[in-house]
Amino acid sequence: MTTTVVWDEALLAYDMGEHPLDPVRVELTIALAHELGVLDRPGVRLVRPEPAGEELLTRVHRPDYLAAVKAAPDDPFFTGWGLNTPDNPAFDGMHEASARIVGATVAAAEAVWRGRTWRGVSVAGGLHHAMPARASGFCVYNDPAIAIARLLDLGAERIAYVDIDVHHGDGVQEVFAADSRVLTVSVHETPLVLFPGTGFPDEVGAPGAEGTAVNLPLPPGTGDAGWLRAFHAVVPSVVRAFRPQVLFTQCGADAHHLDPLADLRLTVDGQRAAYLALRDLAEEVCDGRWIATGGGGYALVEVVPRAWTHLLATVTGDPIDPATPTPPAWRELARARRPGREVPPRMTDGASAQYRPWQPDGEMDAVDRAVLATRKAVFPLHGLDPHDPRD
Repeated sequence: MTTTVVWDEALLAYDMGEHPLDPVRVELTIALAHELGVLDRPGVRLVRPEPAGEELLTRVHRPDYLAAVKAAPDDPFFTGWGLNTPDNPAFDGMHEASARIVGATVAAAEAVWRGRTWRGVSVAGGLHHAMPARASGFCVYNDPAIAIARLLDLGAERIAYVDIDVHHGDGVQEVFAADSRVLTVSVHETPLVLFPGTGFPDEVGAPGAEGTAVNLPLPPGTGDAGWLRAFHAVVPSVVRAFRPQVLFTQCGADAHHLDPLADLRLTVDGQRAAYLALRDLAEEVCDGRWIATGGGGYALVEVVPRAWTHLLATVTGDPIDPATPTPPAWRELARARRPGREVPPRMTDGASAQYRPWQPDGEMDAVDRAVLATRKAVFPLHGLDPHDPRD
């Protein structure tokens, strides 16, 4: 098993300043993975990305939007295109930094598709909210959508995109809503209370591609047991029915209970269990072909580095024992980067990540009802029974 990890310190240039999307979370992830030996494992190929060119970027984004991204940093009064807002402030080198993140994710995807590696990962990627002509939700260019479009150009016929960020993967769904070659699955906090306000169960894809958008919105306060029950009740079934050639995942870490921007209640242990489930799904349905990105995550020291180091370990080989201590050198770096923040001593939150399988019978809680709503909306479109837990 070989894995391509795409990384370069230049990816940290995607920096919006005093902003929740702080690149220190990526820096500390790579540092933690290095300290634990994850990136030195046999079969791991470290690849430096090049910025994506305009021909690649315009597979998803409009040329006039690219021109706006280039112009915005030079004009303090620039407006429009979703740029120069509190969510998406313009910053020096914005086009180049955003294009490099696209290049990183495309490099991981191409390595897998061309057979150079079985798995590819770009933790700096996962900017899933960007629209063809608009920045949105801290995202300038939509690297997952561009990478998927690139795979389609290379001959892919069925790609499954699974998004476990706490926010709906609206940009990727929008780009491929009418493309029956791409299945988009998003597990997120309900849009009734959280940005971007989309991702309801009845969003199932455009006419002619019904069933290729799957949305599982969960109630606020959902923890490990409920989240994992919901995930296993929906995601494997629709992915199996779609029979993808490759699995593409966006693994935002912001469903954690310490994340300041949302209200799900997962632990690092629950997130680790989700990565293991995605790995197993890729092994089962795609012969192991798996592309993974990061995404959201705003508990910069406490959560994201541990969660994504677990992701890197899962992608590159054996998972890390949750009881593993965080290395002293990493703890020192984390304190230096963010003085006063609590630095976790271990790779676990001490949770079990156990769950009971979903059942349609008996008394249902809010999570069970959310599962049933999604299954009713989309399972019949895949020839599946929404009430049969075996489907």
